[in-house]
Order: sequence, then C-alpha cells, then structure tokens
Amino acid sequence: MTSGEDLRTKLSDARLYLCCDAREQQGDLPQFLDAVLSGGVDIVQLRQKGMEARQELAALEVFADACRRHGKLLAVNDRADIALGAGADILHLGQDDLPVPLARHIIGEQPLIGRSCHAEAEVDQAAAAPGVDYFCTGPVWPTPTKPGRFAPGLGLVKYAARLAPEGTRPWFAIGGIDTANLDEVLTAGARRVVVVRALTEAADPHAAAVELSGRLRA
Repeated sequence: MTSGEDLRTKLSDARLYLCCDAREQQGDLPQFLDAVLSGGVDIVQLRQKGMEARQELAALEVFADACRRHGKLLAVNDRADIALGAGADILHLGQDDLPVPLARHIIGEQPLIGRSCHAEAEVDQAAAAPGVDYFCTGPVWPTPTKPGRFAPGLGLVKYAARLAPEGTRPWFAIGGIDTANLDEVLTAGARRVVVVRALTEAADPHAAAVELSGRLRA
C-alpha cells in the first residue's frame, strides 16, 4: 500500500472509478483488469455480493497485482476486515455499513474511506465528516446492480456540485453512467464518475476506458 499522502494525491487526480465482479463467468479477470487500467481507470473496486472471505481475498490478490503494476488504487466494498487483509488503498462504505470511526479504527489512518450517498442530507454529512476521504452520489439512473433502489437522479449530482465544488473533498457520480449519457452528468457538475456496465459489458473494455477517461479529463 502506498503512503497516505500519495493515496490522497492519486484520489484527487482520479476521474474514472470502476466497480466489477471477479469475472468468474468470463474467466478473464487479469486480462480485463489490464485492459481497463491501461485505458484510464484510476480506481477499481471488487464488488461481488455473497463471496466468502477466503474467496474474496483470493480475487483481491489479482486486483492488487494489477493495481500495483499500473499504479492505480484498489478499493474494497463494505468489509473493513477484508480491506485490512488485502492491504487495500480504499474501503468503500454504504449507509448501512460500519460507522466510519469504527471502520477507521479497524483499517488504521492510512487507507482512504469513501461513502455512498443517496440523499442531500447524506451528502451534507459525507462532505464534512472526519475520516471520510470521498463520497459518491446516486444512483443517477436506475441500475440492475442495485435493483429496486430509488434513483435520486441528476438533481443530487447538481446538489453535490454546489456543496463540494472542485478543489474540495472529491466526489463521484454513480449509477447507470455510460458513454451515451456522460455529457448529462458532466453538465450537472460531476467531474468524476463510477461505472460498471459501461466497461464490464463493453465489446472492447480498453477502448471504452480510453474514451470515458479522455472525456472526463478534457
């Protein structure tokens, strides 16, 4: 794991964040990670519900190796113990996960902590809470990765852009974002996004990452 200062510098520079599973059906996890990380993904998070700890740690070894080789950030979803065991750079917490102070006690001061936000009050809290390094706002559009979850839409993106303008605490828009609707998200004020299917279902993941990253950095 990189030093805390270097992690925060990388986070500040990050624009494209990918959540993906362990690609067990495709059987191409190392190749897929190399493709998207070389294409411009700055942060990659393993998100696969229902994995046993040993299985998740084994998959994270592949993620960690790819992130080291490409100089990118590795995130773990929900589990502070798994983040600690994997030596992850980031622990991402939902609203129903561990409280930030407890998670921070488990993982220590160096790794970054992110928070998911689905309402203005949650954005208010995440933008100011000690121990939080970034937050995400969404879903912008309904998404099958979170079935049944209300999508607060672009309004919450606009709210976050007013509350935390560029240069303050980093934040990402998330939820159904792809190359077709990215301009709407950028117009609403986001400068960083989290994607899933835009890369995991792309015919050419490397090319899709190059396009998304390039537009975010334009």
